[in-house]
Amino acid sequence: MATVVLMSTTDATADPLAALGTLPGVPEAVESMRKAVDRVYGHRVMRRRSNELTAEAALRGARGSAALSGADWALEEVRRRTDFSGDEEARTMGAALRLSAEAGQLLSIWRQSPLRVLARLHLVAAASNDDTVGRPRQQGEAVHEPLVELPLPGAAEVSGRLDGLADLIIAGGSAPALVTAAVVHGELLALRPFTSRNGLVARTAERIVLIGSGLDPKSVCPAEVGHAELGRAAYLAALDGYVSGTPEGMAAWIAHCGRAVELGARESTAVCEALQRGAA
Repeated sequence: MATVVLMSTTDATADPLAALGTLPGVPEAVESMRKAVDRVYGHRVMRRRSNELTAEAALRGARGSAALSGADWALEEVRRRTDFSGDEEARTMGAALRLSAEAGQLLSIWRQSPLRVLARLHLVAAASNDDTVGRPRQQGEAVHEPLVELPLPGAAEVSGRLDGLADLIIAGGSAPALVTAAVVHGELLALRPFTSRNGLVARTAERIVLIGSGLDPKSVCPAEVGHAELGRAAYLAALDGYVSGTPEGMAAWIAHCGRAVELGARESTAVCEALQRGAA
């Protein structure tokens, strides 16, 4: 695993996220994603019923994120359920739904204190009083993330890379929102900084970046939907590219995340059409 994948394409004095935005294929991914997002925002339903679309996107995004963490439920099952405290799949779904509801409440804090937001997300996802909740894991603490089998960085590396990621977010820069969102997502999955629910937290953090950047201010283009549609195998293969730290691998991960946003936008466009017809 590359120790600091963010620095793999540039030197320490440059903006590494901006450099990632120039990798082959990335500008095209950014443009394609932007067109898909613009189609949703240009739909006439968005002018009258955007709150409904935001609520539906939150539900579908939560379902998609939970599917990637092992709880692959039908959308109607998610709508029907009221109790998410049963088995592990139900708890995973409940965590995803809570995170989806929480994301929009943390936008003002994210740019000033991203680590505080990540701690809050883990607290919401874990929903327990365990003393490991809401803080980065310490040396020797186990991580329960069975679907991500990458080598696990040590606690010291996690701490250093989280600080570096936070510094980049606070500093801002000229990188497209997709690049920043993909790096936040990939870095959190690579590090797995918490003892549990890292995938759910990483995907929610990606969502927060996309909303807060102004790309998707009403949160109607859920990348989690697209990640689930593309499938777990493709998701993990793209993540391998991120972890490799190579320009090709990083570009492939960013493009994968862009495609996921496109698919989320496409789903919301379909919801708009259904609302317009009175079918949903």
